[in-house]
Amino acid sequence: MTLLDIRNLNLAMKSYEGETQILHGIDLKIERGEIWGMVGETGSGKSLTGLSVSRLVPSPPGRYVAGSIKFQGKDVLKATDREMRGLRGRHIGMIFQDPTTNLNPAFRIGTQLVDVALHAGHADPSVLGLDPGASRGDLKRAARRVAVEMLEKVGIAKAAERIHDYPHQFSGGMRQRALIAMAMIGKPDLLIADEPTTALDVSVQAQILRLIHDLVAERNIGVLLITHNLGVVAQICSHVAVMYRGRILEAGKVDDVLKRPSHSYTQALLHSVPTAHTKRGELKGLNGLMPETAA
Repeated sequence: MTLLDIRNLNLAMKSYEGETQILHGIDLKIERGEIWGMVGETGSGKSLTGLSVSRLVPSPPGRYVAGSIKFQGKDVLKATDREMRGLRGRHIGMIFQDPTTNLNPAFRIGTQLVDVALHAGHADPSVLGLDPGASRGDLKRAARRVAVEMLEKVGIAKAAERIHDYPHQFSGGMRQRALIAMAMIGKPDLLIADEPTTALDVSVQAQILRLIHDLVAERNIGVLLITHNLGVVAQICSHVAVMYRGRILEAGKVDDVLKRPSHSYTQALLHSVPTAHTKRGELKGLNGLMPETAA
């Protein structure tokens, strides 16, 4: 069974000026063991596509005009709120783009991580290394242990101590790593990563990408990696989809798309990437601006 199957997804958004179509007929299939990169300019609809999988686009103003998003055979657009709460965190993990707005400043980092671990553990105690029927005390202790282990995996030094800190006591890169730990703590079947390495330095970025790659190999999960970095796509992804103005213009295996791009927009994106031999003034850009109606 296909892990994620998006077919003819059309999303419209309402504003004071009326309703505008944002996503136009998105088709995408992700199998277990695949890492899909989704690239394109800011405003092309990448993040809204990722948020739609977890059904995190508020309605209103969002409205799905047509299409389906089937996760393990079930259409999430038709699922109840309770069913979606059961999927989020445990089966679908989401790494959000902005750690400043996606970590609650009023709660300690550890509290937020433990809450996610407990949510996943109540549904499946094996996530925390426990047998069915484990007591609430056992769940809490295991959740804290797993939270510390995951912070260590994403490169937080002295994780057992830093778990008591508040988000403002973490640097921007550390907050991003905490979000990554939060998304992975439930051992999801599908990981959606929205610009997960933007705020990280090169060495930590490599560590996080290796962690994602190892997670795919170890647990046979699927990944949707939303990024502007074509180098990251070439390094870690098995497949890539190129988006522009709410449409997927080209999709396929990484080697096929990046080495033999068939669409002129993909070719323009590749030509805009600087190389070690690019001289000042020779870097090619994309003409024009993304329309305001895109998201």
